[in-house]
Amino acid sequence: MATHYLAIKPRLKIMLFLQYFIWGAWLVTLGSYMINTLGFRGADVGMVYSTKGIAALLMPGIVGIIADKWLPANRVYALCHLVCALMLTWAASINQPGLMFWIMLGNAMAFMPTIALSNTISYASLEKVGLDTVSHFPPIRVFGTIGFIAAMWTVSLMRFELSNLQLYIAAGSSLVLALYSLTLPTIPVAKGGVSRTWVSRLGLDAFVLFKNPRMAVFFLFAMLLGAVLQITNTFGNPFLHDFARNPEFADSFVVQYPSILLSVSQMSEVAFILTIPFFLRRFGIKQVMLMSMVAWVLRFALFAWGDPSAFGFVLLLLSMVVYGCAFDFFNISGSVFVEQEVDSRIRASAQGLFMTMVNGIGAYVGAILSGYVVDYFSVDGVKDWTTIWLVFAGYALVLAVIFHFSFQYRHNPALKAAAPIAP
Repeated sequence: MATHYLAIKPRLKIMLFLQYFIWGAWLVTLGSYMINTLGFRGADVGMVYSTKGIAALLMPGIVGIIADKWLPANRVYALCHLVCALMLTWAASINQPGLMFWIMLGNAMAFMPTIALSNTISYASLEKVGLDTVSHFPPIRVFGTIGFIAAMWTVSLMRFELSNLQLYIAAGSSLVLALYSLTLPTIPVAKGGVSRTWVSRLGLDAFVLFKNPRMAVFFLFAMLLGAVLQITNTFGNPFLHDFARNPEFADSFVVQYPSILLSVSQMSEVAFILTIPFFLRRFGIKQVMLMSMVAWVLRFALFAWGDPSAFGFVLLLLSMVVYGCAFDFFNISGSVFVEQEVDSRIRASAQGLFMTMVNGIGAYVGAILSGYVVDYFSVDGVKDWTTIWLVFAGYALVLAVIFHFSFQYRHNPALKAAAPIAP
């Protein structure tokens, strides 16, 4: 039994590696494939990427409820990834925007809940062996980022960025993870001690968090930052590919291997993830999220003025570095914050709600509006990327200012977290 418990950390690392390898195989390159190979418009690409937002509006919460109430989380996790494998295989054969939208929606409805479920499985497994989630989860989560990087390098070095083979790689990885997840510890469903109200029977316990003004504001800005994240996922790779229009840059590293350059963002994530425990304890969630918003402003501004020239490449590289702070200090810290604030009986539901706000409403709005922004600042297919990125930078700056004055949170590093919010 002791050996079984000691092995949990490497087992979770493998799970998270595969979880994000699947996403990394297509998330940042599918837009370039659709624009350059299939001839989709910016709005078409935005619609396809909005599928994960649509799915995340309901699916993480619903699947989280199932994992809380009826079926062990790792079993639900396996079923979701099996569906993903089938949908991604189908998507690889599609060249019509409308059909691509529906198939990727099917994939998203299965994949989006697995993000929250992977957190739930990790937190519950660590707690079962008496390990503190704040200290031990971030170093484990790093392996998800490593998986994302490995997928990006695989797709880029094999020259699959403009090919449907990226989807086949993701499908095969989903099948492997579906089988592997059946070997993970079983997370028991909630039994006994749970209120018998009608709301509880429907599994809507996590919505009690909106009664807390601080949590309501937190979830609102989680949604608005989710829109920012969607923008860079959708159009970062097509932006770098577009430098091929300039004969001076056509053979540059930026154009030939854009995913490898973008993977520096995930490498930066690895470093920033490891700093999360320190920053959360030292500064608290408000200051950490403000740091994230400022980093998003820098991310887009550096994109606006970067190019494959010597100086421009430095700006692009700096944009990749600040991405680690922008993403981790919002996404990972937010997940840990929610975990600390809620009762264990609604853990999966609360994580599902967080994912719904970030990758649901926020991602949908970000995908749709960013697609229209790209098309608006395009003339005869030529995109004014400088203006496009500055518009997004301005949006992130406005968010930071409003968040500073609206989120009421006083952090005292000498005190432990307040009692979790129960259903």
